[in-house]
Amino acid sequence: MPSPLADHWTLDPGVVFLNHGSFGACPRVVLAAQSEWRARMERQPVQFLWRDFPGLLDAAREDLARFLAVDPGDLVFVANATAGVNAVVRSLHLSPGDELLTTDHDYNACRNVLIEAAARAGAAVVIARVPFPLRDESQIVAAILAAVTPRTRLAMIDHITSPTAIVFPIAKIIRALEAHGVETLVDGAHAPGAAPLEIGQWRPAYYTGNLHKWVCAPKGAAFLWARPDRQDPLRPAIISHGENTRRPGRSPFHDRFDWPGTLDPSAWLSVSAALKWGDSLYPGGWEELRHRNHVLAAAGRALLAERLGIEPPCPNELLSTMATLLLPEPWQHPPPDSARFDPIQSRLHAEHHIEVPIVRWGEPRRRYVRISAQAYNSIADYEALADGLHHVIDAATEWARVE
Repeated sequence: MPSPLADHWTLDPGVVFLNHGSFGACPRVVLAAQSEWRARMERQPVQFLWRDFPGLLDAAREDLARFLAVDPGDLVFVANATAGVNAVVRSLHLSPGDELLTTDHDYNACRNVLIEAAARAGAAVVIARVPFPLRDESQIVAAILAAVTPRTRLAMIDHITSPTAIVFPIAKIIRALEAHGVETLVDGAHAPGAAPLEIGQWRPAYYTGNLHKWVCAPKGAAFLWARPDRQDPLRPAIISHGENTRRPGRSPFHDRFDWPGTLDPSAWLSVSAALKWGDSLYPGGWEELRHRNHVLAAAGRALLAERLGIEPPCPNELLSTMATLLLPEPWQHPPPDSARFDPIQSRLHAEHHIEVPIVRWGEPRRRYVRISAQAYNSIADYEALADGLHHVIDAATEWARVE
């Protein structure tokens, strides 16, 4: 049975959509808000962008700051979490021999930022090997600390990992790294709207997160939070007027990031509508929405694990609104290739109308399926996925057709 909340979205009803974690999906009411902002901008672009936009952006920032429980003075909008990572890492003054720390559960695009910055400076990128499957969160902290050296300048740590969908104990990691004199950049791409956030209490050096995923804002909406003592050296990926043009009542941090050049700011301005909508979906607001999605993700994972005859790789406490499972051994052959889409994923989409990522991860590369849970999903979606997987590859002889 479909979710009764599915009508809030414009998603194709003929597709089982289990990949909210990649790009999210924007509800009708938020799309309507964005259309209104765009219409207002096009009626009088100069009035809107020169005169109205600064105040409108401040209002959206204040709404987001309340949601994140942070000071709006420490918060700026960016296009996506990768842009936030770029701003931080490319603002560092690295020296030969310095080390940038990440984990093997990180996001490839963000690791590329570390690699490029390290190559320019003669620094090194160090990869902490976090086990998967996982018994408990202590293994995560231990693996990260084992990779710290006296040369570690910054650790980029995912809050919720993209390939393995694990919730890292970010507060404990920040404090543990701090005790070793290492600052933390948290890549929270998947966290806002999916996990409780206490950024102001955790006080990493930097935290960046997407709003187009679980907050359900339009694509192009994300944020970067920086601790006050780390804001002065920060520069956005695009240097514009704010570098030497100051506005009364606003900090240099805001001036540098608020205007990256002519853009469509409707995604940023629609964040307020997305936050309000998410809070109204259930009586318990965002907390209830997160909880329901977590419960559904855990139930979907349990169903798949039983149908596929495999063990879940971590306890439910390390899940948020996504879950990743290793596909059974017969389905690991032939080994994953370098094509953008795994053949299993392509056939699920083409033959069964199921949109779900088959993740190729680890050394050696293995095949995993990663499911998402949003309010438009129901347990029937995961039953359809289990059926689809078995239809695509149910015996070793099927592999000749999967290649």
